[in-house]
Amino acid sequence: MKYFMLVPDGCGDRPIPALGGRTPLEAAELTHINALAKISETGLVQTIPAGVEPGSDAANLSILGYDPAACLSGRAPLEAAAMGLPMGAADVAFRASLVTLEGDGPYETLTVRDHSAGEIGDEDAETLIRAVDNALGGPGMRFYPGVSYRCLLISDRLESGCKTTPPHDILGRPAGAYLPAGAGAGAIRALMVQSYELLKNHPLNLERIGRGLRPANSVWIWGQGRKMGLAPLERKYGVRGCMVAAVNLLKGIGRCAGMDCADVPGANGTLHTNYQGKAEAAVKAFEQGRDFVFIHVEAPDECSHTGDREGKLASLQRIDRKVFGPVTDYLKSTGEPYRVLVLPDHKTPLEIQTHSTEPVPFILYDSENPLPPDGAKAFSETCGARGRFFESGPALAAYFFR
Repeated sequence: MKYFMLVPDGCGDRPIPALGGRTPLEAAELTHINALAKISETGLVQTIPAGVEPGSDAANLSILGYDPAACLSGRAPLEAAAMGLPMGAADVAFRASLVTLEGDGPYETLTVRDHSAGEIGDEDAETLIRAVDNALGGPGMRFYPGVSYRCLLISDRLESGCKTTPPHDILGRPAGAYLPAGAGAGAIRALMVQSYELLKNHPLNLERIGRGLRPANSVWIWGQGRKMGLAPLERKYGVRGCMVAAVNLLKGIGRCAGMDCADVPGANGTLHTNYQGKAEAAVKAFEQGRDFVFIHVEAPDECSHTGDREGKLASLQRIDRKVFGPVTDYLKSTGEPYRVLVLPDHKTPLEIQTHSTEPVPFILYDSENPLPPDGAKAFSETCGARGRFFESGPALAAYFFR
């Protein structure tokens, strides 16, 4: 049995007046996914446990069968694992996102304009985070470049217990109310302010402004945690897996779960990612003997965070045509039995431009037990009206790998 899980990040949504009261999933032309939905099980799953923040870290751990309430210490340690960065027992990893702040005056009065600094490229991001590391880093305090704006800070000097806020949750708002608070927050705030003083007039940022691009003029520190480990997926479900993802958060989850992680050139976590390359990586993994492939596509979530309705629709249609279609065509061609699970990790409604804790829709196809065709079925938020409900991601994962 082969297993294929496709996760269009944040694709779940709410009815949108501009789409005639439909959601993006209902409005998008999902030819391949909806054709399979008609002969699949459908339903809803609660991927985010009560009391857990609806981050992509918690949600993706959940749908892979891990209880985030029990195992999650923060998203940054997962990204550190993906990057191969060593962490000691005293170390705390933080996401050090390069963001765009706007305004004049003290740091707390500045507006969080863009959580990705205009989807800054890897080269520019590395130049700027290296400048921050040279100025503010040192023994026990190091900044590392990641993918695009997704940089990291690892330190044995900073505390992990303070409250921090993801910058994509507060776009358009003054920074002051969302700065780190609690034990050890002062030192982290100071680093953020110092990074702004360093970066706001950095030659590269002045050049970016001159080219009509947004400056990456501050490091926003959040998502902290200590090193974590997971039971290998092969031990849990008896499958050898491969993670196909652009972002280090997902690669980190994959590595901690004992999965291979594919390196797809041009996969960048944006609307303009290499969709075809992800499908090719999945097929290659199956051909090399992997039992399970998990494809994560960040684009719908990124579009939701910026309120880009048309981009979200385009990303869904590209995922359907360039990722889902080719991979399922390959699986069908092998003659081997296979199961397919399609679901978002969480909803990211365009209305609120951030993650929500609502249950998400899924379709689950079993080539050995296809259901009678039902023309009313589609992959959308209405899956719950006719399907079954799973109280947790681990419950659905256990059913998928049964």
